[in-house]
Amino acid sequence: MAGTAALEADLPLRQDSVRFAVIGDNGTGDRPQYDVAEEMEKFHETVKFDFVLMLGDNIYGGSSAADMKRKFEDPYKPLLDSGVKFYASLGNHDNPNERFYKPFNMGEKRYYSFKKGNAEFYALDSTYMDPTQIDWLTNALRKSNAAWKICYFHHPLYSDGKFHGPDTDLRTRIEPIFEANGVRVVLSGHEHVYERLKPHNGIYYFVLGNSGELRPHNLRASPDAAKGFDTDRAFMMMEIAGDQLFFETVSRSGKTVDSGEIDRQ
Repeated sequence: MAGTAALEADLPLRQDSVRFAVIGDNGTGDRPQYDVAEEMEKFHETVKFDFVLMLGDNIYGGSSAADMKRKFEDPYKPLLDSGVKFYASLGNHDNPNERFYKPFNMGEKRYYSFKKGNAEFYALDSTYMDPTQIDWLTNALRKSNAAWKICYFHHPLYSDGKFHGPDTDLRTRIEPIFEANGVRVVLSGHEHVYERLKPHNGIYYFVLGNSGELRPHNLRASPDAAKGFDTDRAFMMMEIAGDQLFFETVSRSGKTVDSGEIDRQ
């Protein structure tokens, strides 16, 4: 996408802010995935996000070297060539050996954390939420002094999707840990739609599982939903500037379908 005109973003683009993109359920290798990737590159010209969070189902089907090229390296080549890093979490369709794939920056671990500016990000493996992982998460969150704590993983704790819906068992196990340790934003995929939920006990939940796959008209009407989009693929961009987090969700046609800001408590 060299030479693509930069687009105007609904973000403040403040100096020294932390800027990143978010994709989920992207790894199909089909044309819609490439369309989203091309929109990401267009917006990158303006937003200049440094990294991308991946919410699982990064690679559907086979994961040979040829698969990884067609389903990841080729669609995101302009971003990768620009130095943008991708930080993956594992979905139920992913081969756990993806943690060894260096461009996913998982450090050969099923779950891990990393810091950017005043934020710390926690990539979890929601398919195998064993006691060891829960202990790690509890201790990591408790010890962190980051202003923003953002957790991301595949299965949503809240969702108005008709196909899967929320993972209430997972919610029972890890939501109290989030609430007790200052997590402000939680990002998940799995449901092939976009949804922003109204805050639950001070936590903002987003579902973004339509960066490659799509389940059209899959959202049910719900009083818990702040915004939903289930008619096309999408990705999201976020910017953390001090005590504010700004977000913008964009469809593969370049239309902004949601945007807003969150204040740190």
